Amino acid sequence: MNKTITSAIAILVAGFATSAFAQDQTVKIGVLADISGAYANLGGMGSVESARMAVEDFGGTAAGMPVEVIFADGQNKPDVAAGIARQWYDDGVDMIAELPLSSIALAVMEVAKEREKVVMVTSAISSQITGESCTPYSVHWTSDTYAMAAAGAKAAVDRGAKKWFFIAPDYSLGTAAIADATTIVEANGGSVVGSVKHPFNNMDFSSYLLQAQSSGADVIGIASGGNDLVNAIKQAREFGIGSDGMAIAALVASITDVHAIGIQDAAGMTLAEPVYWDQNDETREFAARFEEKVGSKPSQSQAGIYGAVLHYLKAVDAAGTDDADAVMEKMREIPINDFMTNGGSLRIDGRVMRPMYAFEVKSADQSGSEWDLYNEIGTIPADQAVRPLSEGGCPLAN
Repeated sequence: MNKTITSAIAILVAGFATSAFAQDQTVKIGVLADISGAYANLGGMGSVESARMAVEDFGGTAAGMPVEVIFADGQNKPDVAAGIARQWYDDGVDMIAELPLSSIALAVMEVAKEREKVVMVTSAISSQITGESCTPYSVHWTSDTYAMAAAGAKAAVDRGAKKWFFIAPDYSLGTAAIADATTIVEANGGSVVGSVKHPFNNMDFSSYLLQAQSSGADVIGIASGGNDLVNAIKQAREFGIGSDGMAIAALVASITDVHAIGIQDAAGMTLAEPVYWDQNDETREFAARFEEKVGSKPSQSQAGIYGAVLHYLKAVDAAGTDDADAVMEKMREIPINDFMTNGGSLRIDGRVMRPMYAFEVKSADQSGSEWDLYNEIGTIPADQAVRPLSEGGCPLAN
């Protein structure tokens, strides 16, 4: 090979290396959300704005690199979401967040594992995410079915709701929610008298509610979210449930669901969340900023993605790189502190350790404004709210 050809090849290789290096000088975050479907109010563009707020508050750069936020609609379809994730990771996206459905989260987690890239699940809540499906690159940030059941179901049992009937969606969320709630109910002296599953985005809950009414249960535990929860609660009230002595516990609800149901129909319902906008000065300050941008108070998912992005950027900055292994190590080392979490930590299975709060929806005469919806009725410490590491089945815990 002559010197001219050798030199040309060297220049070409150097050019490719320089181009690849230049392309890697941005920290790119992808928000994979439900923009217009059943979970758009829970996350959607509100989660995109919350992620942008975190980047802005952090200063817009991490480890000396500018931070960019992009977003896409996964259409609530695992195959579509997985395809977007593959393309994003191949195009230089460093971390994907949000993921509204558990099936979508699990699909994207597999892609992240293949590509050795970070994924932070801030919306989907199946405890399977940190169970047998855990990966070295996945983080379950906001809440899960075990934590919501630990706080919400325990609070209901403590108030006398001993016999339970579950209504849940017929996919991984429903399976996990029923299993986790059953564990908590039985551990606290209650029992399960029946359960039924419904298809996603269901309109008619009448047959399920009739089964629940005839079961002899003290409480119906509804493990559906988004439009499914709204439809189920509204139809439950039409059947007189809630005024007939049978209580309703919403096992995976968020404040945006309660707002959509309306306080007249939601009053008295119990639920659990990791944050409520009116808890303290810090939550109120964030909620005011968020509402100015979005027009509503933040859901737990919209609040959670702010903290997830902020913690991720802290880890990138501390590691001095956006390399996934280095960043994951730092995310586990650095304490989690933001407006909704004080002194939290990230466990080896990807689960964030933080307390949960049990709430009862206020009656109309107790509420002073549109978003004044909750009375806090209990706090579950992190070590009780989060499933023990030994019980999850995560292979990383061995």
